[in-house]
Amino acid sequence: MRIISKLLPASKLKLVISVIGILALVLFSWFILFEATKAEVVISDNGEKQTIDTHINTVGELLNEVGIVVSDHDVLSHDKNAAIENGMTINYESAKQITVTIDGNNLTYYTTADTVGDFLTEQDLSFTAHDIVSHKATESTADGLQIDVITAYQVAVHDGGKEQTVWTTGGSVADLLNTNEIKLNEHDRIVPNVEEMVNNKTTISIVRVDKMVDEVNENVSFTTEKQQDSTLFEGEERVITQGQDGVVVKKYEITTENGIEVSRELVNEEVKEASINRVIAVGTKKPQANQGIVTLASTSSSGENLVQTSTGGNTLTMTASAFTSKCDGCSGYTATGIDLSANPHMKVIAVDPNVIPLGSKVWIEGYGVAVAGDTGGAINGNRIDVHVPTKADAYSWGVKTVQVKILDS
Repeated sequence: MRIISKLLPASKLKLVISVIGILALVLFSWFILFEATKAEVVISDNGEKQTIDTHINTVGELLNEVGIVVSDHDVLSHDKNAAIENGMTINYESAKQITVTIDGNNLTYYTTADTVGDFLTEQDLSFTAHDIVSHKATESTADGLQIDVITAYQVAVHDGGKEQTVWTTGGSVADLLNTNEIKLNEHDRIVPNVEEMVNNKTTISIVRVDKMVDEVNENVSFTTEKQQDSTLFEGEERVITQGQDGVVVKKYEITTENGIEVSRELVNEEVKEASINRVIAVGTKKPQANQGIVTLASTSSSGENLVQTSTGGNTLTMTASAFTSKCDGCSGYTATGIDLSANPHMKVIAVDPNVIPLGSKVWIEGYGVAVAGDTGGAINGNRIDVHVPTKADAYSWGVKTVQVKILDS
C-alpha cells in the first residue's frame, strides 16, 4: 500500500481501496452463495456411509468423483443419469463373484446375497439332503467364494431276492454297503466286487448263501438169508431169526441261496443200530417111499412151524401161484375161516375142492406142508394158490409148475 500511495495521489488511492473492498465483498458473497447452493448427498458404499455436499449434476458423475466404479453386476439404487437432489441417499453394493462346481462342472455367478443359502435361492439352485455341499446355508458369502457340490444318485440293490434303492455320491461298493448298513455274511456272493467303484448305472446283486447241517435217522432194511437144513424135508422152511431193521444217522450239509436249497451233501454217516438179518432154514431132506411126510400140526408161540409125520397119498402136477392176506380188498379170512392176518406165516393153499378136498393136508414142492383152506374164482382144476406173508414174497414166487402130494383128506 505504501508503494501504491507513493505512486497515486490520495484521491485515487481511496478509489482503489473502495474498489478492492467491493470486489472482496462480492467474492465473499459469491462464496457464501456457492456453498449455500450445494446439494447434500449421502452415499452408502457397501454399508459404509459418507455425506457429500456437491454441485455435481448426476449420480454417475458423483460416483466417479468419489472413486466408485459400478460394474454390470453391482447394485445401484439410482440410475447413473439421475439428477442429484438435496437430501438424496445413494446406495451402492458391489457384487461378489462366486464359483459353484457341480460334479466337476464350474459355473460362475455374481451376487450381493449375504449368505450361501440366500445366494442359492437367488440363483434357483437346490440340492437334496443326500447331496454333498461344501458350505452350510448359514455361512456368509465373500468375493471369490468356491462352493463344491457332489450330487447323489440312486443305485439298485438286489439283496437276497428283495430289491431296494439307496442313495450314494460315489465311492466303492463297500462304502455304499457300509453307509446303508448292509452287511455281508461269510458265504454270501456279491456282484460287482466290493472294491469296485459305483456310478449311476451300477446295479448291485447279493446272493445270500446259508449253510446248515441236517441230521436224519434212516432205516436200514434187514436182508433175508437162507440156510440149508438137512433135518427138514424139501420144500419146508423154518424161520430161525425174524430179522430187524437197523438205524443209521446221516448228517447232510445243506446249502441255500436266497432261502432256496441248492445242494445237499452227505458229510457224515454213523450206524446207530445195526440191522439183524432174517434167517430161514430150508429143508433138504428127501421123503422116502411109504415113509412119513412132514405135515403141519400147529404153530408155536414164536411163529415157527412144528412138524410131525404122516403117511402119503396121491401126487399131482399142478400150476401154483401165490397170494397174501394183505391184498387190496382181502378180508384176511379164508373160505374155511382161517385168520391169515393174525397168522401171516401159516401155510395155507387155495384149491379147487373138486380136485383137492378142503381141509386136506398136502405137501407142495418148494413150499412145504400146508392145509387146503381156501378157494378162489380163478382156482379151477389142477391150479392152486399158496399163501405167503407179504406181497414181495408173492411177486418172488410168481407162477410155477409144482408137484403136490395129498397127505390125507
